Amino acid sequence: MGNGFQMQDRFADGAQYIGGRLRPGTSGRHQEVVNPATGETVYRYELAGTDEVDAAVAAAREAFPGWSGATPAERSDLLHRFAAVLAGQAEDFAHAESLQCGKPVKLSTEFDVPGTVDNTAFFAGAARHLEGKSAAEYSGDHTSYVRREPLGVVGSIAPWNYPLQMAAWKILPAVAAGNTVVLKPAEITPLTSLMFAQAATEAGLPDGVINIVSGAGRDAGEHLVGHPDVVMTSFTGSTAVGRRVAELAASTVKRLHLELGGKAPFLVFDDADLGAAVNGAVAGALINTGQDCTAATRAYVQRPLYDAFVAGVAGLMETVRLGDPFDPSTDLGPLISHQQRDRVAGFVERARAYATVVTGGEAPGGALAEGAYYRPTLITGAAQDSEIVTSEIFGPVLVVLPFDTDDEGIRLANDTPYGLAASAWSRDLYRANRATRELRAGCVWINDHIPIISEMPHGGYKASGFGKDMSSYSFDEYTQVKHVMYDNTAVAAKDWHRTVFGDR
Repeated sequence: MGNGFQMQDRFADGAQYIGGRLRPGTSGRHQEVVNPATGETVYRYELAGTDEVDAAVAAAREAFPGWSGATPAERSDLLHRFAAVLAGQAEDFAHAESLQCGKPVKLSTEFDVPGTVDNTAFFAGAARHLEGKSAAEYSGDHTSYVRREPLGVVGSIAPWNYPLQMAAWKILPAVAAGNTVVLKPAEITPLTSLMFAQAATEAGLPDGVINIVSGAGRDAGEHLVGHPDVVMTSFTGSTAVGRRVAELAASTVKRLHLELGGKAPFLVFDDADLGAAVNGAVAGALINTGQDCTAATRAYVQRPLYDAFVAGVAGLMETVRLGDPFDPSTDLGPLISHQQRDRVAGFVERARAYATVVTGGEAPGGALAEGAYYRPTLITGAAQDSEIVTSEIFGPVLVVLPFDTDDEGIRLANDTPYGLAASAWSRDLYRANRATRELRAGCVWINDHIPIISEMPHGGYKASGFGKDMSSYSFDEYTQVKHVMYDNTAVAAKDWHRTVFGDR
């Protein structure tokens, strides 16, 4: 299995990117980056400690006055250059992402990397459109207007499932708005985040605007969230860890953006195009080996289509090709680690006691036995309150349940603490419109599941968090709204002063 290029040589100076250059960590603890397809160690480095976090925050704080004082046009120009540098290095980024995550190279090449380039180009344009409210004389005697201003140093924490895209989602709106950033990637997948920061420097972004600290969550991550000079935390990850991040952020009353877990419903009405729904369910459930917070995990199918849907999904899942991530014909790569594979297998094994495993439900043998592979798995016969239906599995597992009435289908789809994404499948306009109104999720697809675009926001309801990634809506997270008011009367003694001293 190919590894693209040697990461140990590329990042020989360390896995911390602070003030425009690589440096080693000083925690005294080391981390291996492992190719989950082979178990091979592709990079070993010393983790960041609190000293590296302090240094990165200091570099970001030093860079903030100059970067926030740049004109929108100047920031836009540099971000356009950044997009061009990323596009020129697309092949390297795709190989590195597949190497550290086990993603099929066709996913990295056709989804992760072009999506990141497009995000960068979008925010290059959006940097010139940070607008406040139109000026007007709301009181009669004063002119008011609203400014949008950057916050300062943003501390962001990204997950391991989409390291490159999540780094971009965290960094780009923050810096486009004039903030500086310290990003902590997942310690098992730091490579493309480091490359992203290096590409920014190559494009001309000033040193200290983007900093990367590769460290463990319980020391580097918690120190970053609690740092007094960090004015905002943006976190993507599990709901359980999100609660801990919220506790830490509250101690310094900093702004918080959370994109957390999901358990997306896939709602199929009886007038849906069956073939489209089957294809959509398999693609939506298996994207990134199911390691996606928006992946289709719970399919609710109206009873007239239920049997045909189950048969169709099972048959299509059995054609999905597991293999070397660097083989262009591979459809499904490994999970991120053997630990994650065993976690997914545990859910499936426990489900055998109360449900039916229609297909999959095992790790492959042979040439793939050394990797963290798990076959696409379809489960039926589970109860709505069972673990396999209620818990986020984060693997290539889809559970299918029947429903009778439209009311029941929507109720079951909403019966979850999560609310990140959902989809509904119908050829009836009124049914589809009802689903968009009543499904409690931050994104609702109709007759598709998974596509995202830079111009539209991404974020959840309920335990899936709050705040938005992507789109111009993300600027609401990364800017401070300031009201400015001018007196227009030039009168020294204002009429309202009598409420404090004197008479009319």
